[in-house]
Amino acid sequence: MARVSNGMIVALNILTLVMAISAIGYSVWFNVKPESPCQKVLKTPLLVVGGALMVVSLAGLVGSYCRISILLWMYLFVLFLLILCLICFTVFTIIVTNKGVGIALSRRGVGDHRLGDYSGWLQKYVINAQNWNEIKSCLVDVKLCANIHAGKVEDFYKHNVSPILSGCCKPPSYCGLEFKNATYWTMPKTGPAVPDPDCKTWSNVQKELCFECDSCKTAVLHNIKREWRLLALINICILVVVAFIYSVGCCALRNNRNGYVKHIGHV
Repeated sequence: MARVSNGMIVALNILTLVMAISAIGYSVWFNVKPESPCQKVLKTPLLVVGGALMVVSLAGLVGSYCRISILLWMYLFVLFLLILCLICFTVFTIIVTNKGVGIALSRRGVGDHRLGDYSGWLQKYVINAQNWNEIKSCLVDVKLCANIHAGKVEDFYKHNVSPILSGCCKPPSYCGLEFKNATYWTMPKTGPAVPDPDCKTWSNVQKELCFECDSCKTAVLHNIKREWRLLALINICILVVVAFIYSVGCCALRNNRNGYVKHIGHV
């Protein structure tokens, strides 16, 4: 049993160490190549996560392989903190993506979705100037609006457009703008059909379009809400795995102590 638990910890930490080196490698790659604002968002988190994983993995690897109890204590302490963080983050994710938490602040949105359908924290975090500029740069970098169907106006409305494409790549339908192509719309001489800020925010400049519209921000919030709910489920699975690793680590630590006691007894 001693060999099994220590062997499992060694194998798991080798895998984690490979992941850590990969994360650091990607971060370094982002530093040496021409980067976009979207890639800058990933650079620092990858470096921090990769560095932390490397330190923890080395502690678990050396502690289990060389039977150094102090390193295993450090390893288990970090795992315990990780378990607590995963529990807290999962609960937090469920709270901020709860539709009932939002307070109706606006009637503008995409489909059945409105800004008020989302918690105040989520709105404040996503829609603040700095974060929104980074999100917008990512949407431009991935050429989001190239995915919208082009063609005649009759063909355009036959296709189902996703909320994020509808919110960010075309003006809101209630504005009454005239269709030229999927991402080029003109304002009628009489002006927009309704006095809504989104109607005037629309731009035919391909890097601007409706990325500053409330409809686009609402669509992004809708995607984040959906993805965070999925993340909460993934976190629960990760929590089970980390709890299993923690218990194996406890067995390895106990085996180290028993081995040390036997060694002292023989001496």
